[in-house]
Amino acid sequence: MPKRGHQRRAAWIFLPVLAVAFLLAALLYRRIPSADRFARENPRTTALMEIRAAEARAHHQKPRRLQTWMPLSRFSAHLVNAVLDSEDARFYEHEGIDFIEVEHAFSSAIERGKLGRGASTVTQQLAKNLWLSERRSLWRKGEEAILARRLEVLGKDRVLEIYLNVVEWGDGVYGAEAAARIYFDKSALDLDPAEAALLAAVLPSPRRRDPRNPSPTLAARARAVLALQKSYGQIDADEFSNSSARLELMLRGSTAATEP
Repeated sequence: MPKRGHQRRAAWIFLPVLAVAFLLAALLYRRIPSADRFARENPRTTALMEIRAAEARAHHQKPRRLQTWMPLSRFSAHLVNAVLDSEDARFYEHEGIDFIEVEHAFSSAIERGKLGRGASTVTQQLAKNLWLSERRSLWRKGEEAILARRLEVLGKDRVLEIYLNVVEWGDGVYGAEAAARIYFDKSALDLDPAEAALLAAVLPSPRRRDPRNPSPTLAARARAVLALQKSYGQIDADEFSNSSARLELMLRGSTAATEP
């Protein structure tokens, strides 16, 4: 069958399923939790933290949780830029769901004949972390979309602050401050562009990517994130050159490399 025909057939498969999933999610809208309390208080735990704790207990291990809450102003601008560059470049432009990226991801899914990972914004990732399981389904994506819209009421900076404090950054490591202390022995306030790029590169697979033992995949992504900082004008040519050299030192085996 020609490729165009295959895409048309795949669209007929995905579109009704997607429509039903979002319709059912809408019907349960009132049963989905509100985010209002997070305008006044920080989350004490998250669904993901509870899942990880249950997994540890199932293996007769003590659950590990390293986390230090920090206000958004206490995170390095380099880290904030690196995370948004790599995870959600249009964060301050969309309202919880980036429909441009959704369209791209949907087109890709039609071409491949199956759903992929992409198009989740920082707000959607936060919704998943706070309330949902790791199970992937169209139903869960519907819930995630509704929760993301509810989180957006908190304001962009508050959403980003919560995200940077609860997102998983390794086994039992939650939030950027704990990650910076564990991997670089410094505060998240003091991260340089190379360190920020390496930490941001961990986020898609925090249980499989370790800055202390960088895999080729992690190394490639860290280089790409650093390049994004330059392309968006967040660092200049000299900073990029120096940061690239520092990143290569870290990738060769020492994330605690002395700063030049």
